[in-house]
Amino acid sequence: MFSTHHTRKNTSQGGFTLLEILLVIALIAILATITIVALNPTRQYGQANNTTRLSHVNTILNAINQYSVDNAGSIPSTVPTSGTCNGASSSEICQTGSACATGVDLSVLTASEIYLVSVPVNPSTGSATGTGYHVVQSTNGRVTVCSPTTDLGTSISVQR
Repeated sequence: MFSTHHTRKNTSQGGFTLLEILLVIALIAILATITIVALNPTRQYGQANNTTRLSHVNTILNAINQYSVDNAGSIPSTVPTSGTCNGASSSEICQTGSACATGVDLSVLTASEIYLVSVPVNPSTGSATGTGYHVVQSTNGRVTVCSPTTDLGTSISVQR
């Protein structure tokens, strides 16, 4: 005997409506935008480059000081004794191994890798021959190493 009793299937299925999906996507987009603005990647990148520049400037100045200690107080003879360390009136330090026609040749610091293996190069302004860093000695004998080009309008200069 056959039963004529039919069971009824539930026709409503679980799922999201188009409106709900669009709202979630919009919310995710808003949160992502807020996060990106809060982190400010351009500023973070600029700060990272400036930290690198400060480290490089200190490294160069420490090598010059160590050279001075080992050579009875004299600094490399190629360091200019006039001008300021602002890029306009000081000489740029030459890269290790490059022809140094117009810049400051600090090859005495890299010879035999005693003080430096190589002269550090500015992350954004180093050229084929120049490092992007400048050095000058004052009339009182103080040496200043600087990075005339920086990010975020900061000034990077170290003097000893």
